[in-house]
Amino acid sequence: MANLRRLSRRDALGGSGAVFASAALPRWASAAGARDPRLVVMILRGALDGLAAVGPLGDPDYADLHRELALTRDGPHAALPLDGFFGLNPAMKSFARLYGDKQSLVVHAAATNYRERSHFDGQDVLESGIPGPGRIETGWLNRAVALLPAAERARPLAVGYTPPLVLRGPAPLLGWAPADLPPPDDGLVARLAKLYDHRDPELARALSAGLEAERMANADGKAALKPGGGASEQMRRVATGAARLMAAADGPRVAALAFDGWDTHVAEGGRLANLLGGLDAAFAAFESGLGDAWSQTVVIAVTEFGRTVHVNGDSGCDHGTGTVAFLAGGAVAGGRVVADWPGLKPANLHENRDLKPTTDLRAVIKGVLADHLGLSPAQLAQAVFPQTAAVAPMKGLIA
Repeated sequence: MANLRRLSRRDALGGSGAVFASAALPRWASAAGARDPRLVVMILRGALDGLAAVGPLGDPDYADLHRELALTRDGPHAALPLDGFFGLNPAMKSFARLYGDKQSLVVHAAATNYRERSHFDGQDVLESGIPGPGRIETGWLNRAVALLPAAERARPLAVGYTPPLVLRGPAPLLGWAPADLPPPDDGLVARLAKLYDHRDPELARALSAGLEAERMANADGKAALKPGGGASEQMRRVATGAARLMAAADGPRVAALAFDGWDTHVAEGGRLANLLGGLDAAFAAFESGLGDAWSQTVVIAVTEFGRTVHVNGDSGCDHGTGTVAFLAGGAVAGGRVVADWPGLKPANLHENRDLKPTTDLRAVIKGVLADHLGLSPAQLAQAVFPQTAAVAPMKGLIA
């Protein structure tokens, strides 16, 4: 577990917003004019449909496969232009502006090494950085911070009721849970129940009972899948608060946020637009809130896997494989889509249903950690992403 003060059972079950770790923040050591990099990792839990977020408009098979969810070059569902082949979902106007300013980029047809379709296991692999699920209780971002020189190891910021797995580990954390965050969803409760199953069976049983009660209250469970008009504003507020903390001279330089709700099996179109609008607002909030520090910032948004290329009978898409990652910030060498495009013909799909991943997401993250935070390939392959010596850091992501 992360190095935080011990939470009481009332804290865990009550879900009140609060700062859940406190200590004087060590000042990030940097002489005038020296590099003072910041890194924000946003985990999009639920599996983002990369084909609806960034559409391959130039692929002749795209429109027929993704049907009503496909972006177009013109008309009511017209994409924001990127590079001629790919177009961006119209809900992401701020990201498109940053792209035009060469401060954002997209990595397409990307995925971790995970090839199954379980959200919990996929998120575990994504956040732990370990090749298989359920093997470790620390995250790659925490292990990366622990490798930084002591003078540069400002306490990283974990946003939410509990620190995301990606930021749990030996490096002490600053935790912040905004008081107006919505209550934890059933995925978070299930992860907590699993975590405490052996350590505190009584608490695990209470959490499981609460999860079952929530499922019963929602009848068939589809209530949570309806588009929520508040998602955009919630993401913006969370990002604004995190940016305010990170902009301080003695504030955190690394942060992790997790946004739930990207599991779009039903009525994906409007719901995904709302979610992408929230993500876009979060990018914009970091840009404005960080001020001068934005020039040395990288914000990366990643998800556990993608969704099928085919649309299901409920106007949504089921669990898939390849998807997109978004990078933004003044330190990003942007204005491009990074993709070894596999194509969407049946022979080119993964298991005849998914966008085939051609870029290892771990290579993207390694590239950011190497060129932005200065970690060595050996550190990345041995401590941050163990057993990944064959996965080289991607070059050229940092300006």
